[in-house]
Amino acid sequence: MYIQRQEQLHLKSVLNNGLVAILYGARQVGKTTLAKETAKDFKNSLYLNCDDPNVILGLADKSAVELKSYVGNADLVIIDEGQRVNNIGLIIKLLHDTYPEIRILVTGSTSLDLANKVSEPLTGRSEEIILYPLSVSEVSSNRPESEANLRTILDRGGYPAIWQLSESEAHDRLSTLANNYIYRDAFGPQVMFNQTVINDLLRLLAYQIGQEVSYGELAGKLSVTKETIMRYIDLLEKAFIVLRRNQYRRNQRVEVGRLRKVYFVDLGIRNAIIDNFKPLQVRDDLGNLWENFCVVERLKLLQSQRRRVRSYYWRNPEQREIDIVEEESEDLRAYECKYSSKIAKLPLTFNRMYPNATFETISPYNVFDRYLNNQKN
Repeated sequence: MYIQRQEQLHLKSVLNNGLVAILYGARQVGKTTLAKETAKDFKNSLYLNCDDPNVILGLADKSAVELKSYVGNADLVIIDEGQRVNNIGLIIKLLHDTYPEIRILVTGSTSLDLANKVSEPLTGRSEEIILYPLSVSEVSSNRPESEANLRTILDRGGYPAIWQLSESEAHDRLSTLANNYIYRDAFGPQVMFNQTVINDLLRLLAYQIGQEVSYGELAGKLSVTKETIMRYIDLLEKAFIVLRRNQYRRNQRVEVGRLRKVYFVDLGIRNAIIDNFKPLQVRDDLGNLWENFCVVERLKLLQSQRRRVRSYYWRNPEQREIDIVEEESEDLRAYECKYSSKIAKLPLTFNRMYPNATFETISPYNVFDRYLNNQKN
């Protein structure tokens, strides 16, 4: 069963405007499915899987005429996992500039390799779109479904294939995915890394969602350099496995600023890494799961609305904290994430420093009214 993705209409718009669409996202997040669904709007689409060596040979080191011969009369060319092809940016530029009537969609599972290869050649010719795991709104058609699916995402995340399985099957598949596939694109053959350190780092990060992370402390626990930890986390972020949030700092003298938080893009992967699929009602990390959920679901919503919002968290030297702070133009919004119905209090220090900021407590009781809705708040 195909699940309509929020980015589908925007992807079509990018292609119809004559731009090269660059679709990023983790493996198995649904990029290929979305690309093939988009192809249904074209008469003669061509799908090229760059995991196939023959496809790489068909694209590499070719003239414009040879490329046109290879794609034939296709009006849409889908280049899946384009980072596998050397000089893919120049190849796409040559095809796009010579035959502008051909629409091009290229996907990549890591923004590291593909971005480096396409950013300069395709300047002004392309638009990047990130496809995240399924959001609550994508799998729900009404409020009762949203409330039930919220709890499901807290447990098993939003990978499309996982969503079709029973609970036990989903947990088994997630364990396989986390153990066997998660590093495939973040740490390819061209990247030197220590598998044991990566495993241990991910476990440490999984236990620390919702908490501040120190690169130096992680380095000490894993007996590696701070620079190694920074490089590994950067690679994990570029492969859409984790995401970072920095502290909000307008007043450098008052707020801390040396630490950051690291969240998992998919909570199913996070739970699989630490092998914790206990029922929500008996979990001691439910508050952390809820904060991670709020951060990532909000990110999906804001992207679908094409809003330029900068997101942080706030903490002062007295350890008072706000989970989410958003800057959008002149607006400043603060949110505290509580899985219970308890109303959080706005720290007086934050209120004095930013008297025009709005503040709300986000819980399962109001998340769809005040935080994950189509209104711009």
